[in-house]
Amino acid sequence: MRSRALLLLMVSGAVAAIGKEASDPEPAYFEPSIRLSGIGVDRERIGADVLAARTDAMIQSQTFGILREPEAVLGAKRITAPGLQAIFRKAEAQSGVPASLLEAIAYLESWGNPRATSPTGPKGIMQIARATARSMGLRVTYARRYRTTTRRVRVRTKSGKYVYRNVRRRTPYSVVVRDDRLKPELAIPAAAKYLARLEQRFGGRDWAVFAYHCGEACGAQMLSLTRGARGASDQPTVAQMFFLGSPSHNLELFNAVRRHMERDYSPTYWFRVMRAQELLRFWREDPKGFLALAEYYRSDFVEEQQQRAPHRLTVWLKNDDLIYRTLEDILSCDRLVKAIDAPEYLGYRLRLKGPGSIAARDPENLDNYLRATPAALGALTYIAYETRRLYAALNSKGERFQPLEVVSLVQPMELVDKLDGKARTDFLAHSSGEVFDIDTSRMPRRQKEALEFVLEDLGWHNHLGFVEEEPRSGRLHIGPSPSSRRFFAQVYEEACEGSVGE
Repeated sequence: MRSRALLLLMVSGAVAAIGKEASDPEPAYFEPSIRLSGIGVDRERIGADVLAARTDAMIQSQTFGILREPEAVLGAKRITAPGLQAIFRKAEAQSGVPASLLEAIAYLESWGNPRATSPTGPKGIMQIARATARSMGLRVTYARRYRTTTRRVRVRTKSGKYVYRNVRRRTPYSVVVRDDRLKPELAIPAAAKYLARLEQRFGGRDWAVFAYHCGEACGAQMLSLTRGARGASDQPTVAQMFFLGSPSHNLELFNAVRRHMERDYSPTYWFRVMRAQELLRFWREDPKGFLALAEYYRSDFVEEQQQRAPHRLTVWLKNDDLIYRTLEDILSCDRLVKAIDAPEYLGYRLRLKGPGSIAARDPENLDNYLRATPAALGALTYIAYETRRLYAALNSKGERFQPLEVVSLVQPMELVDKLDGKARTDFLAHSSGEVFDIDTSRMPRRQKEALEFVLEDLGWHNHLGFVEEEPRSGRLHIGPSPSSRRFFAQVYEEACEGSVGE
């Protein structure tokens, strides 16, 4: 299914390109013949097949967010333990909500820990807020207690002198004497019945799952916005809510999704639950395979195995990928290719300069660092292509597109080793040749919005990973996923062919 979905996305773009009229003038900039449908400005033309493929890819992309967590394996063991399994099956019988769905929610919410507590207030295996617990019929009872404290206080006597006296005070405080949220045998059936009510209210199980995380008012608002969006079906889905909006169309829906993403990532919750169901099934069927997959999502760039991988690039790249230790290694390796310098045609400009750049550390050999793998350069080219198209759709004033400023490609490890902290971790990945950096600090605001949307779109599709190196620095660290490198390498080959005549 997943390979078919990816093929569908690529082929549909290719057909669109082949179907152009022969009389159309050649574009003034690079257009790949193979494309990823539904990306960027093309979200406006997402059909049922592309939506299904994007939904499947989005579900698979949640693997990183789940398995990078240190408790992912322990959580699978807890959730599938006989005691909890009996509770999940009983809750399914009472509510009609599948036990596998309840398991997946409990897995994501608490890793199966009945005593789990969120800093924001929700508690228990299903992470239920206090107000929601009340609506579920769960009891959360508090009792008042008093704490007596004594302290010396300076007081004035009737004669006008100051003396110190011990003053006792009773300070009230509350304690929980009963909290049904912490009892799985009560919390799981209550959550199941609550989900059943949400499904009846919103008309779909996917919306019930979404509202479980985002809240009922949030669910009602987002369902209403999705119903009014161009391209939505009569009974819209959560996947349509996520994919139908963009900066160029269905703007109100897009902005609402973005707000909730910034708040708590609720718009991706249903996709995560779907992937959690698959992963728990995988754990049951093939525990060794699950452990191997979990090990793959451990980062080689964190010192302790109990720490979560900071971003996708630290999972996709392993220590064995860092093969360029010296400049000589870079020059002698035929795995790297020279970056094409054609800003107007390809949409990016090579500028390996600025504070902390390799130009400052080894200015004499700057030209030798204008290299990367074909996949990395193809990803850069494709990002520029999609960004330029989306920016054209957003740009009502006809402002000129500014080629993306590339400030780092391959770097030898001997130069990176002179750095420390997070900078060293991110720059170390350049010793693989699979990553590049873009500086957005001087980019026009609307163009930056277009770039960020394209990166998010490709990232949610699991085609690339990106991270800002320092908060508000404007420097983005980007690399293609292992599964997408072949596609991006093909884009690079096309770009080479087209740039010959430039």
